Order: sequence, then C-alpha cells, then structure tokens
Amino acid sequence: MITAYLVGIPAYYEGEDIEIRYSIYRDEELICKKSIYQDYIKPAAVGIKAYIALIEEFQKIDGDEFTVIINDPALNELIRGTSTTKNGAVLKALSQMKRKVDRFNKKLTVIDVSNHYEDIIKWDEELK
Repeated sequence: MITAYLVGIPAYYEGEDIEIRYSIYRDEELICKKSIYQDYIKPAAVGIKAYIALIEEFQKIDGDEFTVIINDPALNELIRGTSTTKNGAVLKALSQMKRKVDRFNKKLTVIDVSNHYEDIIKWDEELK
C-alpha cells in the first residue's frame, strides 16, 4: 500500500511561485519526498494543482492501492464532488484533475485529517 502526505502552499502575491510538498511511503518506508515549485495560480486552486502533481508522481510507482493524506477540507470537498464553488480558476483546475484521476486506473483514497489533532501533527512532521 502506498501512502502520501500532501500540501500545496499558495503564494498570495501574483508572480510568486507556489510550493507543492509531498512524502510518499510504501508500507512505512519512504520512497519519495519532494518539494517542487510551480508558476503562480490563484490560491483557491493550489490544492488541486498539488493533487494533480501527486497523481503524476503516483503514475511512476508500482502499486494497487494509493492513499493521500491531506489537511484541507476545501480540497477534500472538491475531490469528493460536494463543493458548490463557482470560482473559474478552481473549476478549470478541477476539470484537469478529473481527467488525471480518470486516467489513473488504480484505487485512490483521500483522507482529510483536519479534524484530528494527532493526525495533523503526524501530517505536519511528514512534510517538513
């Protein structure tokens, strides 16, 4: 089983790069830890871009079950399809994300730890 911890860090000033961090584990063994920078996008869409980047990394890894651990309730709503946003940048990024997920033919589970203090601490430690 593959487990990944994910965060997208927005830049609040236009022209600055966003940061995407993730750590990927195979059965408790670290196989990949990256911090990448991408061009500025609106802060509301950063989580989606981070999720897309992680799925692209998952495509390089053998495995059947993938779990993504996030601390972002808004991203969780977008992934599950329960968000009612009308933000154009978010909707555009969301359509890109759906295409990536549809092409990724493996079991993908997302866990939002934002309501569990102990899990937030572990999530934060994994992304430092």
